[in-house]
Amino acid sequence: MFRTSDMVLIAVMVGAAAFTYKTKQEAEHELATVRKLESSIRFEKDSIDLLQADWSLLTQPARLQKLAEAYQADLQLGPVQPHQFARIAEVPLRPLGINDIIGQSLEATLEELTTDQTTTGAVADQ
Repeated sequence: MFRTSDMVLIAVMVGAAAFTYKTKQEAEHELATVRKLESSIRFEKDSIDLLQADWSLLTQPARLQKLAEAYQADLQLGPVQPHQFARIAEVPLRPLGINDIIGQSLEATLEELTTDQTTTGAVADQ
């Protein structure tokens, strides 16, 4: 009644249907993941827009002027005078601290420790 070739063809068709179903399910899962990511990106962009609007509101010159006037006694702010500007050459060098010295020696020590000098039979350096 059924030949072996018929049985093989039926098995191939069932296998192809199973593969197609599995591929479709994986594609739908990935599509759902992409949609969640797009939604998250949209939310983050909206949050950035809102934060930029808040920053713009908080840094308005008129608002800052009112705050400076309100806290003039506490902050002791005044207009910038021309003699307050300096060139880079006029800025004093920062004194060398112990952390700078230790940091340099630690970097050299760490480099020595991370270089493994052990020779094995697997790979020979040339």
